Amino acid sequence: MRHRKKGRQLGRKTKHRWALFRSLVTSLLDHERIETTEAKAKEIRGFTERMITLGKQGDLPARRRALGFLRSKGVVSKLFDDVAARFRDRPGGYTRLIKTRRRVGDTAALVAIELVTKKTDVTQAKADASETEKGGKKAAKTTPPSASKAS
Repeated sequence: MRHRKKGRQLGRKTKHRWALFRSLVTSLLDHERIETTEAKAKEIRGFTERMITLGKQGDLPARRRALGFLRSKGVVSKLFDDVAARFRDRPGGYTRLIKTRRRVGDTAALVAIELVTKKTDVTQAKADASETEKGGKKAAKTTPPSASKAS
């Protein structure tokens, strides 16, 4: 029986598995979307959410804990500056899994795991908000005058 045994082993020894998780989380936070097997994606989801929560805390101990887990200082600075700011008002659920395909070699189910809000979504939303604050309205779709006269 598997009572109180949490997590998947993924056919690896403990240190290899932890190295895999650290590498996948670092890549996900760096590229904001990666494709991997469904089991690996479900496992790294919790680690990624924990890292983003540390980024939202923003203090020095949280940064040091993130540096202890992630593989790159650049990714940690991106996490604390950019990613945490995007999820400031969101209480959780920072990642999404999208089923993509079956791998050719072994027919493993592959998924794309990505951050819910992308950089382009946030910059577009900020641009729209600043445009409405200035008093400008979004251009409404109107029919050309010649088309309205014809009918």
